[in-house]
Parts: sequence; C-alpha cells; structure tokens
Amino acid sequence: MSKKNIAVLVSGGGTNLQSLIDCQKNGYFGNSEITLVVASKPGVYALERAENAGIKGTVLARRDYEDIASYSKALVETLQNADIDLVVLAGFLTIIDEQVYEAYPNRIINVHPALIPSFCGKGFYGLHVHEAALAKGVKVSGATVHFVTPECDAGPIILQKAVEVKQGDTPETLQKRIMEEAEWKILPLAVKLFCEDRITVEDNIVIIDERE
Repeated sequence: MSKKNIAVLVSGGGTNLQSLIDCQKNGYFGNSEITLVVASKPGVYALERAENAGIKGTVLARRDYEDIASYSKALVETLQNADIDLVVLAGFLTIIDEQVYEAYPNRIINVHPALIPSFCGKGFYGLHVHEAALAKGVKVSGATVHFVTPECDAGPIILQKAVEVKQGDTPETLQKRIMEEAEWKILPLAVKLFCEDRITVEDNIVIIDERE
C-alpha cells in the first residue's frame, strides 16, 4: 500500500480539516498524510490550523485570476507540483472546472451536509442546506462523502451517515449535530479507505473492499 499525499482545499474556518488533522495525529491514515492545505482566500482560520499542525499552507485566491479556467489551471499545477494523490474539499466554496476533475478522476472527495440526493446541487451549501431540510420537515438528515464530478453534488457516493432531526432544531443546531455526528466521522473514514486502496468505482457506484 503506497503512501498517499493528501491536499485539503478550504475557504473558511476548517472544522473538517481539523477532524482530519486529529485523525492523522492518531495514525488513522497509516503512512499517508496531509501534505498541503490550499485556501481560496487569505487569512482564513484553516491556514492557522494547518500551520499549527506543521502542514504547508498556500493561498490561491480566486480574485487573483480573471476566470474560472485560469484559476483551475493554477490549482491543478499547484496540486501536481506537490505530488498530490487525493484532493479533499472541506468547505471549499470556489467553483473549479473540468480541468481539475480530469486531472484527478475519482481522486477528489467532498463532504456534503445532507443525504444526497436530498438538499444538494446549486445553491445548497452551508446553512442553506439545513434551512431547506427543516423547511421540508424531514425527520433525518445527515452527511454524504462523494467523489466530485463536473455536475454539482452528483458524483459517486462513498459514505453516508444519518443524523436525527430534533423538534425545535434551528439550522445552526442541526448543522452542529451533523458535523459532530456525521461529517467528522465519515470524511476521515473515506480518506482512510482511499489511502488503503479499498475504493473502486464501477458504473458510477462505489464498491468498498470490506477487509478488516
């Protein structure tokens, strides 16, 4: 099992990044490790988390590029120059194009705070997801880790975990529960499975090698 270099792409505070860093400290990913954190804007707290963990952080600000294509090209070059094997989107809110997906087919994963195909796609990010779930009156929500493809939130699903929606929940309380009970568990697990070469994709369906 070869060592994998992992890049985490962030746009904000980096709570999911922290859950990955904590798992890495405990040896959860074996000899694979996060070697790069890329932020889409300067000054985000996720960069501080990376620095505190001794992980290289870099800023690739969208505003420095005239369009999505030139930004995506720069991102691919940044990842390839760092010999990255797996790209993790952890609250990365900048649009990228097919250049990135073609350079890393079935090697980019994202965590979404709902049970796809519910409450996903364009416009469903952050608290908007939980506002929509509560407006619909669902009794369970949760999180999904999936491979990223050009179609928003439509790539092969790797893992899902359901979380109870409680009466009186606000978007903020539901967001917090889904992060703690689902996102922070299944995102590191998906990274671990990838690093252990236990994920294959056939006809858009993820098959996980169940070996212990």
